[in-house]
Amino acid sequence: MVSVHDIQFLILMALAVLAFGLEVFALVDCVRTRADAFTATGKQTKNRWLIILGLAAAFGFLALPPTGMPVYQLLPLIGVVAACIYLADVRPAVRQIRGGGSGRNSGPYGPW
Repeated sequence: MVSVHDIQFLILMALAVLAFGLEVFALVDCVRTRADAFTATGKQTKNRWLIILGLAAAFGFLALPPTGMPVYQLLPLIGVVAACIYLADVRPAVRQIRGGGSGRNSGPYGPW
């Protein structure tokens, strides 16, 4: 019989894995972006974002079960917030500089 504790553990494990994936995705995207794109858009430097997102990924890794300890409950949340800020604010700005549009809103002569 499945207990409530088992269901809660599975939900928390799934959330921790998703959060860690988000943090790693943000870190990899930051690594692949040119350093001058950050300064051209007026954002923090690439090195600062690499440090922030590296720490975020480390916090997310610490939160993964079975190593996830109650002491680390706030740190993974901070890591997810940092990754979300990067993905929602910084990534779209630097993508315009590096020319990495998705192609959905662009025609043969540029954006619509």
